[in-house]
Amino acid sequence: MDLKEILARLRDEGNFREIPLETRGEVIDFSTNDYMGVAADKELQERFFADETSKKIPLTSSAARLLAPRQIEYLNLEVVLRLLYDKYRHGDTGALLFNSGYHANTGLVSAIAAKDTFIIADRLVHASIIDGIVLSRAPFERFRHNDMGHLEKLIMRHRGEKPNILVIVESVYSMDGDKADIDALTEIKRRYPEVMLYVDEAHAFGVLGPYGLGLAAASKAPEEIDITVGTFGKAAGSMGAFAITSADMRDFLVNTSRSFIFSTAIPPMQAAWTRFTLGFLLKAERRRAHLQWLSEKLQKVLQKYSPTPVTASHIQPLIIGDSRKAVELSKKLLHIYGIKALPIRKPTVAAGTERLRFSLNARMQGDEIDILDRALADLLPGAGEKL
Repeated sequence: MDLKEILARLRDEGNFREIPLETRGEVIDFSTNDYMGVAADKELQERFFADETSKKIPLTSSAARLLAPRQIEYLNLEVVLRLLYDKYRHGDTGALLFNSGYHANTGLVSAIAAKDTFIIADRLVHASIIDGIVLSRAPFERFRHNDMGHLEKLIMRHRGEKPNILVIVESVYSMDGDKADIDALTEIKRRYPEVMLYVDEAHAFGVLGPYGLGLAAASKAPEEIDITVGTFGKAAGSMGAFAITSADMRDFLVNTSRSFIFSTAIPPMQAAWTRFTLGFLLKAERRRAHLQWLSEKLQKVLQKYSPTPVTASHIQPLIIGDSRKAVELSKKLLHIYGIKALPIRKPTVAAGTERLRFSLNARMQGDEIDILDRALADLLPGAGEKL
């Protein structure tokens, strides 16, 4: 392996990645996943630490969850999650914490998809899901993005090969911001009893659905969804992830999910902070409404410069189609206009769909989107034209 040659090729293609330095000075930040503005809310942090008991919570777990000497913060958070989702699942609900969305997806998929399972996943699911599929060693296929007809054809083709079929989707996709049709998915599941349905809500949790609990909770039949995954490192302004499933499945995962069993658990302090921010998120309807308004305003701006349709979401892409041009546009936006929007390149997205990814947070104001509009008008060759 010639490392210098590989790195030189990545630089030449515009696909060389570096860990970004902390931005100095004031910028308009369209790069963060802090969708609800919780991570940047200093008042929330002050309120949390105003309670003297919060300051005494350990900053490390010192062990994996099955060996950790202190469990109360984890159990309290899991109980809150179980009770919240039990209302929509109508009983028999279990909640289990993981260290991150990556740990959750790799650990869940590899544990659930045993030798008796065939996996069918949306073509645009996150890399962590793909890695979980690979670790499971189960046979799999991928259906065309959000194409329910293609999904059902694959189910019909492969049913009978294995006793179980695991269908995996995201509710909101991390690079395009578009949504899965959860109601159509649960209807398909009803027609095929061998199907298990797995929905990753990483980019919906805290933002969409009743009380911000995601699109699964907002669907017509949330009890049909076998596994719901959410993360705390985005809208909740914290760290970690969780799975909502049946009580028996939770027990099964405690005994079989390798990323749960063998990873040092998140700090108890982190679990306590998450429970605190969750209490805020459940009541943050005004912020969610403002975020939706920002989403619609941003869509109108980006659509003028985009060669492809843009969804009104808290995540929106501007397709560039070339890695080097995406990097160049990102640098100009930052250095000339003080706008931070990072380039997304292959292999994160398919070649030819390289882009800038714009993510919104509820603490933004409309005039910041107006500044972006003027900057893009200056930098792009013309509305609706491809770069």
